[in-house]
Amino acid sequence: MQYMELGDSGLKVSRIAFGSMSIVANPTYSGVEETQAIEAIHTAYDAGINFFDTAPGYGNGAAEVVLGRALAGGLREKVIVADKINTPSLTAQDVETEFALACERLNTDYIDLYQIHWPKNVVPVEETLRAMENLVTSGRVRSLGVSNFGPVDLTEALGVCSLVSNQIAYNLLNRAPEFEVVEIMLKHNMGMLCYSPIAQGLLAGKFSNADEVPDERARTRIFASTRPQARHSEPGCETEAFEAIAGVRAVAERVGQSMADVSIAWLLAQPTVTSVLVGASMPEQVKRNAAAADVKLSQQDLDELSSITESVKQILGPNMDVWQTESRIR
Repeated sequence: MQYMELGDSGLKVSRIAFGSMSIVANPTYSGVEETQAIEAIHTAYDAGINFFDTAPGYGNGAAEVVLGRALAGGLREKVIVADKINTPSLTAQDVETEFALACERLNTDYIDLYQIHWPKNVVPVEETLRAMENLVTSGRVRSLGVSNFGPVDLTEALGVCSLVSNQIAYNLLNRAPEFEVVEIMLKHNMGMLCYSPIAQGLLAGKFSNADEVPDERARTRIFASTRPQARHSEPGCETEAFEAIAGVRAVAERVGQSMADVSIAWLLAQPTVTSVLVGASMPEQVKRNAAAADVKLSQQDLDELSSITESVKQILGPNMDVWQTESRIR
């Protein structure tokens, strides 16, 4: 496993992180038994993963509880835990209240990286971030970050305080951050934490065509708005996406690696990317995910992958919200 400092936080995080969304039931995943989830977390640690991301929105706090139980017995101090706040208004009082609840569920008295899960624009972001800074000052949080922040909100937040990370959906089929956000993050020495790195299985080669993709995984703007669970109004780019997926498959076969590993290796080579969050519910999945950090692609391979997916990038454009036309990300 390789490690990299997250921004200027001093936190050395594994380049593959354990994303806990898939271990509990939610609209996208069915979840698993707690014993299996804990075994997966322990396997991740044994494989060199020291970075574990969670949120109260994952199973209404269930993911935090499971992670807290998995890290009991002395493991908590050996890992880096990232959590988030996502209340309707993100007031200063919300920060104090929600942080206390998160610590209770995690069975800890500190969080290494505390992030705003989604921008709300109800109260000034300064109010939220000043309250989060108080958590740092009091020693309860080590560093601050944001999640799902586009160029407008990110620039405003950086005008308030230093942030070490922005956690966003980024993969070969969703390259919206490249339009503006990457440049801002480079300027401020921020680390990108990438979620949905294999586009919910599309970049792992699980599906041969768009019709095979189940409705719960066909909610993004890649797919037509006529899909039953879609929340956008766009025609999608299913043909272009599956042509790109075929191209990624060809590169993977040529270099002798899995599509998922190639897709993750491409991400790890991109500017500002510090860690890739990969969900896994079974120990064997975790071992395969951890090994992806060691896959190296030539510059020619990296450039080819970028070229293969360029048409999808241009169709989807700079909207960083992969689910909605009226973006929550500005």
